Amino acid sequence: MSNASTFKVRQLGSDEVFERHDIFINPNSLDAPPTGASIDPDLIAFHQAFPESKATPLIELPQVAQELGIGHVYVKDESLRFGLPSFKILGASWGVFRAVCEKTSLPSSSSLEEAGHAAQKAGISLVTCTDGNWGRAIARTAKYLGIKATIHVPKTMDEATRAKLRDEGAIVNAVNGSYDDSIAAAMKESESSKSMLVMDTSWEGFERMPKWVVEGYATMHAEVDRQLEETCGKRPNLCIASVGVGSWAQSVVNHYTEDGSSTKIVTVESEAAPCLMESLHNKKIVSVETGSTIMDGMNCGTVSTNTWPTLSTGVYASVVVNDLESHRDVLYLNNHGVNAGPCGAAPLAALRKLHKRGVLLPDPEAVVVLFSTEGYRDYVVPAST
Repeated sequence: MSNASTFKVRQLGSDEVFERHDIFINPNSLDAPPTGASIDPDLIAFHQAFPESKATPLIELPQVAQELGIGHVYVKDESLRFGLPSFKILGASWGVFRAVCEKTSLPSSSSLEEAGHAAQKAGISLVTCTDGNWGRAIARTAKYLGIKATIHVPKTMDEATRAKLRDEGAIVNAVNGSYDDSIAAAMKESESSKSMLVMDTSWEGFERMPKWVVEGYATMHAEVDRQLEETCGKRPNLCIASVGVGSWAQSVVNHYTEDGSSTKIVTVESEAAPCLMESLHNKKIVSVETGSTIMDGMNCGTVSTNTWPTLSTGVYASVVVNDLESHRDVLYLNNHGVNAGPCGAAPLAALRKLHKRGVLLPDPEAVVVLFSTEGYRDYVVPAST
């Protein structure tokens, strides 16, 4: 690998600092990963009935494709999903809906309105934690259902983001600590108040909700399949997905590991929180110390236990990008019709890095799909040195 670059990472609870290359080719990646999951037709119907429901755009980047010597590069622009600036509501709404249906004995073919009446009658309330978009998605879902949501946030969250959560009707509690500390706070409140804990990360004894969240993201994959068929008539050779706790990346791997599929999945993380890459290095889940980053939604220190079996064998390569690399591609995408924020631009930054390092070879027939998971938002522009 030419022009290799390194960064430093510290495992949680360890004094040792490891120096890692910013691209890791996964030696445990299987040539034939487990067969991908089918899409639940109830899920598609559920999301199609949502207020402001419509497919988000798949935008081609011909200049990038020409620069890299590949056939097509597309960006799935999730900057406006059901009126929110992120894809998160796809998984959040389905996870909450399925949990409400299970608790109230409703079938998954029920409507959002029916689930809301049942949740209100049963006295269901929600509790979660967030770095931003996940909490807002949970709050919006709670509003649709007509129930209460309490959201714990790390102390580093700015007041403007907290205000957006409150505007959705949520109660916001700031935690004196990191995202992982806010998880602990949400768990504690769920136990004391008997509120329904709704998270996209999993641990032993908490697996069903995160599984439903992953299923909920499949609505986007169905859209991409249709849009690619309409534009180029091909399936992707490469997909790049950002990683926080790994639920979204698991969804991507699940969908593109159908029998006979040759699609490779690459993940991208912030240099401040490379929990998946470090886990791949160690062949087990390893928590890492997190730092400050403009890629807030990816600033997670531990991979979800539900996602690990899929990601450990289904991810072809793991890439780490820094804030400056993400920022540069925020500017590029914003100038080329994609309303991306830092997490949304990270996959493009990873694609450029794969090309620069010689991992991505020119191929005039190749199709690459990048998932821009959030719309533009204000952030502190990183220094160029």
